[in-house]
Amino acid sequence: MQKAIFLDRDGVINSDTDHYYIYKTEDFILNNGILTSLKKFTDNGYLLFIVTNQGGIAKGIYTENDVHILHQHLLEILQAESIQIKKIYMCPHHDSIAPCKCRKPSPYFIQKALHDFHINKNESYMIGDSDRDIQSARAAGIKGIKINSNENISTYCDQIVKGEI
Repeated sequence: MQKAIFLDRDGVINSDTDHYYIYKTEDFILNNGILTSLKKFTDNGYLLFIVTNQGGIAKGIYTENDVHILHQHLLEILQAESIQIKKIYMCPHHDSIAPCKCRKPSPYFIQKALHDFHINKNESYMIGDSDRDIQSARAAGIKGIKINSNENISTYCDQIVKGEI
């Protein structure tokens, strides 16, 4: 079975300082340490997944195509560093519009990945900057690590790789 790292996007992979909704490539700034950390995870056999709520789509602030363009931009940056994201799971819904089964804190996307990619729950982690990220991880049966928004995750990466968390 595989081991995996699930990551929230805004506030974990990229900075969300001064922007609540990140959907333009010009507003997309990687957080310090993210490339090094993702490379270290990859080099140590972890599959990488992004699980992101993008409620601005349901609210009409931006489109799914805007998010697709941004994700392609991110994947190109990561590919240049030999980092592969196995899959990006994106919830376009928002509870203020209509409930859904995929919006975090629902474990839906994590559970789907665990099943589809034969992932070992005991060796997998969710890194997020909100309580809903950690609630999603716990509900899926994996370890959740809550960071401060835009925090460098290198320390957590090292601890995970060394088996200290």
